[in-house]
Amino acid sequence: MIRRIRLGSGLVLFAFVASHLANLAWGLASLEAIDVARDVFLVVWRSWPGIIALYGALIVHVALALWALYERRTLRMAPREAIQLALGFAIPFMLAEHALGTRGLNIFFQVEDNYIYEILVLWVYAPEKGAFQIGLMAVTWMHGCMGLNNWFRLKRWYPRCSPYLLSLAVLVPACATFGFVAAGREINLLRQDPFWLEEATMLIGWPMDPAIAWLVAWKHIIWYSAGGLIGAVIVLRAVRWLIERLQGRVRLRYPDGRVVDIRPGASVLEASRDAGIPHAAVCGGRGRCSTCRVRLGEGAADVAPPDEEEAKVLRRVGVPVTEPETVRLACQVRPTADLEVTPLLPPNVTPKEAWRKPAYLQGAEREIAVLFADIRAFTRFAEHKLPYDVVFVLNRYFRAMGTAVTASGGQLDKFIGDGVMALFGAECDGEEASRRALMAARGIATALDELNTSLANDLDEPLRIGIGIHVGQVIIGEMGFAGATSVTAIGDTVNTASRLEQSTKEFHCQLVVSDELADRAGVDLSSYPGHEIALRGRDQVVAARAIASAHDLPTITVQKDPKRN
Repeated sequence: MIRRIRLGSGLVLFAFVASHLANLAWGLASLEAIDVARDVFLVVWRSWPGIIALYGALIVHVALALWALYERRTLRMAPREAIQLALGFAIPFMLAEHALGTRGLNIFFQVEDNYIYEILVLWVYAPEKGAFQIGLMAVTWMHGCMGLNNWFRLKRWYPRCSPYLLSLAVLVPACATFGFVAAGREINLLRQDPFWLEEATMLIGWPMDPAIAWLVAWKHIIWYSAGGLIGAVIVLRAVRWLIERLQGRVRLRYPDGRVVDIRPGASVLEASRDAGIPHAAVCGGRGRCSTCRVRLGEGAADVAPPDEEEAKVLRRVGVPVTEPETVRLACQVRPTADLEVTPLLPPNVTPKEAWRKPAYLQGAEREIAVLFADIRAFTRFAEHKLPYDVVFVLNRYFRAMGTAVTASGGQLDKFIGDGVMALFGAECDGEEASRRALMAARGIATALDELNTSLANDLDEPLRIGIGIHVGQVIIGEMGFAGATSVTAIGDTVNTASRLEQSTKEFHCQLVVSDELADRAGVDLSSYPGHEIALRGRDQVVAARAIASAHDLPTITVQKDPKRN
């Protein structure tokens, strides 16, 4: 709840900054345009609802930022977190004079803080303050954009939209700066007319010495108050550190044998960072991304169970929360006794690992139908073709095979040379998986005929394929490294399906289906020749049926929604 409130208050402040910069950007058009835009800006932010929302968000955001600083058990953090934190705490010191010189003087000394007044001060009379103001704008905008990035980067749509959002993040302050400069140049020309300058100064109610003295005094008060609050938090952290040190230490044991002594109350993620152990945490330890998750070993019974928010995140990524809890978020586990932990994700993970995924992607044992298809005598074909022609034919073939598989509710596992491996049943039972695999075999045969017809002028002879299908228990999950990850299956079932596909050469047929798969699909294939196929390295054999053409399969009925369990 605290994080949500901090996010909400940050969004209000970001909206204020964004609208302020958009207002400045109108200076590119004219001084009159920037004043008209200011009137709209004031309607929103100087109305009572706007004032309450703005100053309430400011107080809440600052208070929660100080609380977050106190709550940290270590100041070791990722560079982007450190930069965002530093920018955030720099804002009160940089903003004080600007806020007091505009809104403060407006309230207490009736100064008309319009853009003519601001630009005369920042552009004409004290240009060094204008440069400082541009720096304030950059610091505030960067802090807000980094906060939004931390929030958005866990959303599935963000990778697609991030280039456009980045462009917007650059354009808004750039246009505001150019608008500020353009308005400054226009006013610099206008002030050459002494009558214009005198009239503008009278309308503004130019601040005199008492107002300037008030501004300087209150600027120092804000500086000392902000510095004092930050200092107080640091002192309280030191006091807490001493108290926790007197309470004893907790030992964390990692898989590589490393042992880390930590203070009770520190999270596992904070302990890893404090000890310099790389640990994944896309969201920075806010309990949102799940990438810091660890498996608890010895000592797990002494760890408090997850609260509802942590349990929700664990359920989102398909981690069962059962007794005793073994998979937890490192940023939420605060050991009070010795504990063994194993990080489950590498430290260089991307936000993709935090997205909602089917549970089986984490690794599960399921009954899966596996289909292998391979082109016959393709090596001989490739020897007499140009590389371009080989790639062209293969891509057409892969597209035809992939379309047939996905249309039947399966998913392509991988392309192996000129072969295809497909899985059926990741999200359905074995019976439905078997029916879908048989339906895919018929679809592949049809697609191959259509491909041979369309490529008749490019092929010396029609392409021929062999298909093998089997069903059984496999381990399925998302496996690989870096960008080369995919959903795949391992186990005897995969090897058996591959052997059935190879046996199509021996039986001079297009399709070999195991009896087990036919039985699971509820399809009678007893009229086709039966064979017992030996498996390499195993004594047992697999009973299967050899089918000359997959077109000969009986009509298969599958569920209309391929994704329905």
